Amino acid sequence: MPRQSASLDLATPERIAETALLIVDQEGTAALSFRTLAARLGIAHATLQRRCTDLAGLLDLCVDHLAASLPDIAPGTAWTDATEARFRRLYELLAAHPGLVALRGARPWLGPQLLKRLVEPQLADSLAAGMTPQEAITCYRRMYLLTLGSASFVDHRDPGAAQAVTRTALAALDPAEFPVVTGHLAAILPAVVDHEVFFGALRQLIDAADPARTAVTPGRVR
Repeated sequence: MPRQSASLDLATPERIAETALLIVDQEGTAALSFRTLAARLGIAHATLQRRCTDLAGLLDLCVDHLAASLPDIAPGTAWTDATEARFRRLYELLAAHPGLVALRGARPWLGPQLLKRLVEPQLADSLAAGMTPQEAITCYRRMYLLTLGSASFVDHRDPGAAQAVTRTALAALDPAEFPVVTGHLAAILPAVVDHEVFFGALRQLIDAADPARTAVTPGRVR
C-alpha cells in the first residue's frame, strides 16, 4: 500500500483548523484564504482543497475543532449545572474567536463534534429531566441563540476598543433628543463588554426552564 504523502501528513484537520484560527485571530477575516493557509501549512493549495473543498468546509473544520473542547458532563449532574456548563463554554469559545463567528454568519453550526458534545447530550438531558421533545428543542434554541448572539456583536478580546466605538457613536447624539442614552454613558459603556450580561441572562433562562421548578409550579411557561 503506498504511503500517504508528507503533504497530507502536514494537513491534518487539527493543524488546518489551528492555523486558520490563528490567521483570523491575529490578522483579521480578510487575511484568510486557501493560498495563505496552504503557505503557512507548507502544503500545496490543491492539497488543502482536498481536505476542505471550499471556505464553507474550512469554517466547518474550525468550528468542529473548537467544539471538541466542549465539556463532557458526568452522568447524574443536575440539569441546571450541566446546561450552564455547556453554554458557558460555548460562549467562551465563540467570544475568543469573533472572526470565525463573523465568517460563519447565519450558516448553521452543526458539525459532528458540536452535535455530539452539545446538541445531543443537552436534548437528552432535557428529555430525561421531564421535558417534552418540543419543550427540549425550544429550550435549547433559546439558549443557543442567546449564546451565539451575545458572542457575535462585540470583540471581547479588546474591550477598550469596543467601548471606544460605542462612546464615539453615543457622543454624537443630541442630548435633547436622547437624554437617557447620553446621560448614562457611565453605566452603558461597561455593560457593552461585560460577560456577566450573558452569564446572568443564561442563568435566568435556565431558571425559567428548570424542569425541577416548573414541575412544582403550576401555570409556569417554559
